Amino acid sequence: MKGITVTLYQKTATSSVDAFGHPVYTETPVNVSNVLVAPVETGGDPMFTETDLKSRKAAYTLALPKGDAHVWENCKVSFFGKNFRVIGMPTEGIEHLIPLSWNKKVIVEAIE
Repeated sequence: MKGITVTLYQKTATSSVDAFGHPVYTETPVNVSNVLVAPVETGGDPMFTETDLKSRKAAYTLALPKGDAHVWENCKVSFFGKNFRVIGMPTEGIEHLIPLSWNKKVIVEAIE
């Protein structure tokens, strides 16, 4: 089994702040290979409560390869020619106790 390559847009804080005093970020594209992509089952993922999903539509679950050290939280991701945003935080299992090549997962929603 082999995953696809997805583009993760890593956020890096600049030295600037916006009008509200929040840091301004730049997004740098990074290719991450061997990512498994699966549609989210109806009803969403158990890691989210009903309240969490009311304003968000989970589209796919991404299984991330073992050893991946990228920060995925609230980042943009591109695959299948479309853009997505990570919902919530990645969930991670104990690497040596999980078979195959993946031990983390994130949920993404479609964005324009």
